[in-house]
Amino acid sequence: MESGQPASAAPTGIARADRDVVALGIITAAIILFVGSGSAVLTRTVRHMLFGGASVDSVLANALLLNIALIIFGWRRYVELTGEVRERRRAEETARTLAFTDPLTGCLNRRSLDGAIEALVAEARAHGDAVALFMLDLDKFKRANDLHGHQTGDAVLVATADRLRATLPAGAIIARIGGDEFTCAIRFDPARTAMVEQLAEKLNATLGEPVRLPDCEVDISGSIGLARSDGGTMPPQADDATIAARLQHHADLAMYQAKSGGRNRFCWFDPTMEKELRFRAELETGIREGIARGEFVPYYEKQIDIDTGRLSGFEMLARWQSPRHGLIAPDVFIPVAEEIGVIAELSESLIRQALVDAREWDPSLTLSVNVSPLQLRDPWFAQRLLKLLVEANFPPHRLDVEITETCLHENLPLVRSLVASLKNQGIRLSLDDFGTGYSSIAQLRSLPFDRIKIDRSFVSTLDSCKDSATIVAAITSLGQGLDLPLTAEGIETEGVLEELRKLGSFKGQGFLYGHPQDAQTVRAALAADDLLIGNATPADAAAQEPATPGQNRAALG
Repeated sequence: MESGQPASAAPTGIARADRDVVALGIITAAIILFVGSGSAVLTRTVRHMLFGGASVDSVLANALLLNIALIIFGWRRYVELTGEVRERRRAEETARTLAFTDPLTGCLNRRSLDGAIEALVAEARAHGDAVALFMLDLDKFKRANDLHGHQTGDAVLVATADRLRATLPAGAIIARIGGDEFTCAIRFDPARTAMVEQLAEKLNATLGEPVRLPDCEVDISGSIGLARSDGGTMPPQADDATIAARLQHHADLAMYQAKSGGRNRFCWFDPTMEKELRFRAELETGIREGIARGEFVPYYEKQIDIDTGRLSGFEMLARWQSPRHGLIAPDVFIPVAEEIGVIAELSESLIRQALVDAREWDPSLTLSVNVSPLQLRDPWFAQRLLKLLVEANFPPHRLDVEITETCLHENLPLVRSLVASLKNQGIRLSLDDFGTGYSSIAQLRSLPFDRIKIDRSFVSTLDSCKDSATIVAAITSLGQGLDLPLTAEGIETEGVLEELRKLGSFKGQGFLYGHPQDAQTVRAALAADDLLIGNATPADAAAQEPATPGQNRAALG
């Protein structure tokens, strides 16, 4: 058993009952009486039987028999009771083991871990040492568990515990605190921090080796967070319990940092991690509350026909008007919204606002919106989007939904079904960020996309990087061969624009044409250019007439 196993609890009444005092007293008294009276009774009995003479007193004979019965009864009772105590003691020890250890791996469990770390901290303090705590989480364990089954997952956990025991020094604490998370702790000389890092590297290497089982081979790895009990990261004059709790908290933060940094690595705790954690918590709360308060608003980036220079539409971009942090870009809050499961609600809120804004634009202008890969996992996404179109009375053919390449590899059959549903209602579809994923020509031919958008990472360096120029030229040829129009993102200089014109016809967007603007600014600019619906021709205005209830139902399918 690992070091730090909680000491046995104080003996209970059953554990102290090694002997039944009453039964022993009865046996002892019966033996004394037997010795005192038995010699006389037995002597007279033998003499009477051999030589005749006076018979034995019946009272004394009965007393002797009763004495013998008491000895037999007392002994049997004593044997039975000691056997019962022994069995109950074994059951009590088994219950204690189950209460303080993980039944699968034999490591300590969460209940016993705090006390074990406190004891190790006290021991280290007494010897002038420090405690290093390792918080370990297995990478890709859930995928392996789902793929091969729970029995295989259990075998991987047992193998992990065995590897930890084989790698860590004697006296180390090893605990499984739940799922695929383990906590380990060791004493070390504060002057030998490198030894702790070498041990962490060895653990990464050991855990990264495949777990070979009879029916399969499982590839996993481990992300490790490290924290130490010295070095100024603990409150002054902290007691052992406080240090133990802080060690676990610090190592947990460091472990998540190791995961976000690429997995299969270790990371020391740094005080800035706590600040990041508080900011992340504030961000999550702010996003949830901000959606309800309407703090997320659409901004619009121009899309220009680079041949004519005419405005062809806008791409809707999300912005967060946070009352605390000001205007926040989407790369900050979109990943968090996806992780906490509110991206669909956030996206639908933005699309709803954008459709109302775009309803006033000239009918020749289109609206492009991005959708999260998580939204495309929802089989009802197409119906939700069509409902928004009907509510806003916005023509489907003016809406362009942009889908990133990565979506095509997560659940292609579902994406194909959603794409078909959207296309059947007249919505246009663009393959966004083309060139950064793994789309094949076969997928482009099998999915009814209307446009390809070349990723800005290639376009923005078109005039300065030969590789970018080669990639953009290849994508342009592909689009022309498949008869798919192209949009180039990231046009920021005249040089890039000139290079694009040499390659072919594009719809372009980027800072060269202006930064994204809010709805009021866009509306004012469109009004100045007579590009609002009130300034459109009668034929264009007719296209914007409200749909009848029957038409609404038809649009919803």
